[in-house]
Amino acid sequence: MQLFLEYFPLIVFFIVNSVAGIYWATGSLIIAACIQMLHYKFKKEKIPTKQWIIFGLVVVFGGLTIYLQNDAFLKWKVTIINAFFAGALLVSDLLFKRNIIKQFLGESLALPEKIWTRLNLAWAMFFLFCAGLNYYVAFNFDLDTWVNFKVFGLTGLMFIFSITSILFLYKYLPLEEDDNDKVKDEKSSKSN
Repeated sequence: MQLFLEYFPLIVFFIVNSVAGIYWATGSLIIAACIQMLHYKFKKEKIPTKQWIIFGLVVVFGGLTIYLQNDAFLKWKVTIINAFFAGALLVSDLLFKRNIIKQFLGESLALPEKIWTRLNLAWAMFFLFCAGLNYYVAFNFDLDTWVNFKVFGLTGLMFIFSITSILFLYKYLPLEEDDNDKVKDEKSSKSN
């Protein structure tokens, strides 16, 4: 359900764009983002900072796109969001000595400090790469290509990078002992 909620505005945007065009899709994106925020309020859940940032950028850049009838604003939004996330990861780590990735995952993962630093840097570089790639596709290809890239390309890249991160961290995850191994260990320690 959480995954659907997170991608709900993007799904609405894609469907409406294919049926009615970019400006209707942009208006639908703004409405879907509002519904997403209302869902958090209705469930009495704290709205994550990331959602507030994305919501604000959707409303501002989506509003400018509709008002000025210029899709460049919507294209810039994706680049700015990714650049903002990269900047937040880098600035908080370098200037404030606060690793955002560690703050999010630190309770469930115990990693060496250098691994946290590498992971934080890797995600920052990934977001910078996505920002640059979005800019390139948005302003060098037609609108439909950019919409497909935004919906499927960036989502696919995020999925692949997330899986790659998990595989990178796999060797640092604690191994769970099999119940049979525990019983064997207990028996061998009792017999000694």
